[in-house]
Amino acid sequence: MAEYTLHCMAESGHSYKVALMLQLCGADWSPRWVDFFNGETRTDAFRDTYNELGEVPVLETDGQMLTQSGVILDWLVERFDQYGWDTEAERREVLRWTLFDNHKISSQLGVLRFLRTIAKTGETETTKWLDGRCRSALSILDKHLASNAFAIGNKPTIADFSVCGYMFYEGETGIDLNDYKNVTSWLERIKALPGWDHPNNLMPSKAPTEAA
Repeated sequence: MAEYTLHCMAESGHSYKVALMLQLCGADWSPRWVDFFNGETRTDAFRDTYNELGEVPVLETDGQMLTQSGVILDWLVERFDQYGWDTEAERREVLRWTLFDNHKISSQLGVLRFLRTIAKTGETETTKWLDGRCRSALSILDKHLASNAFAIGNKPTIADFSVCGYMFYEGETGIDLNDYKNVTSWLERIKALPGWDHPNNLMPSKAPTEAA
């Protein structure tokens, strides 16, 4: 049995943030598929056993159930002493970009992708509004990356893994990231990290018996 079990699904960019960190750190981990689209996270069994918030990712290890991607990433820095900070100022920068991501990037891109690609709602006032919010946040990130190789400077940290969570689902948000040249260059730098892999390769999108 693996030391870490990640309760997740390939469609979840928030789960991908944790899967990527585990992979890059060389952790002994395995994914457990969560049947989100058929309501598993809304069941009492899931909420009582794994996460009362009814969300993925959940990282199970040593009898603990860790939830919320930002919290899990912070915990994994302490566990592996990788992709973290060297000073208190850097730690605050990691936190700043993680919070910016959670409020302005992943939260918006994730919902926009869900509506356009998974729910297939067509273009609505909601998708138009989300599209504008996403483009505004991406412009801020693009400007920042014009003078920074990574989120907090010249080294990759968990802030990068948080921010990129929904950006490797190519073509699924309806926003062409090639419009943001510094963002695409940054994504290539992340892809060049030893051990990087695509979310669809790291996590299952259906139960193993169904995938067989």
